[in-house]
Amino acid sequence: MTVAGSRSALLDARAIKRALDRMAKEIISLAGGSEHLVLIGIQRRGVELAERLAHLITEKSGKAVERGALDITLYRDDLETVGPRPLVGQTHLPGELSGKCVIIVDDVLYTGRTVRAALDELADFGRPSRVGLSVLIDRGGRELPIQADIVGKSVDARRGDRVDVLLQEVDGRDAVELVREAS
Repeated sequence: MTVAGSRSALLDARAIKRALDRMAKEIISLAGGSEHLVLIGIQRRGVELAERLAHLITEKSGKAVERGALDITLYRDDLETVGPRPLVGQTHLPGELSGKCVIIVDDVLYTGRTVRAALDELADFGRPSRVGLSVLIDRGGRELPIQADIVGKSVDARRGDRVDVLLQEVDGRDAVELVREAS
């Protein structure tokens, strides 16, 4: 018999909004303004977070922010574990990346392997002047030497635990929950 693990709230809708507002300010500072800024969300929820951040940055700076989406499926180093017919989503980039400050946006940073795949894919589309990483949740547990420049919240999650980011656009509500592995 399997005993379900415990689920606890890390962020509610208001806390996510506050974190994104702070992250938008930090992105503007990191990029030296919004003039040459491009936000690239990693499919799935990174795209929605990049959209939200772009709107906040536009409100703060008065300038629309270019944005795009990456699907890193074919760049994964564990593609053989995905199966013989992986579902590949859309990669859409807003034109030339050379000379731009590109901020990769994702929901959760864990092992660093997703970000490594995103960097590999981005390299196929040009050479930005700078690449940064912004994540809503940093849960630790790196397998690669990759760190986020901008973090909404750092949490202490054990191996086997899961951090679920729920977004209104995808899940019908905003929340971040920690699901602890059953002991």
